[in-house]
Amino acid sequence: MEWWKRIKERFVQVKREYGRIAIGTYLVIFVVVLGAFAVAIKMGYAVEGASGTSGVLLGAWLATKVTQPIRIAATIGLTPFVARILRKTPNVKPSTEET
Repeated sequence: MEWWKRIKERFVQVKREYGRIAIGTYLVIFVVVLGAFAVAIKMGYAVEGASGTSGVLLGAWLATKVTQPIRIAATIGLTPFVARILRKTPNVKPSTEET
């Protein structure tokens, strides 16, 4: 599990360097994956015990949890790109002057 230790260390570095952007990127990936699994389960992808709404959400959460190493790797790769995009966006403040 040496590779997992290296990924976790790199993830800590990315969070330290990019802060909220890294956390936001991770959370967006998490929500997208969770939603995709929930839709897949609801549409018929068989997960043992996932029958009602709570079962669908539990099954989707478990499937999402299994993909955690992939999501962390995706966060490490995408965060610098997201940061560049967000930092290039100009901060436009509303004008306080009336014309």
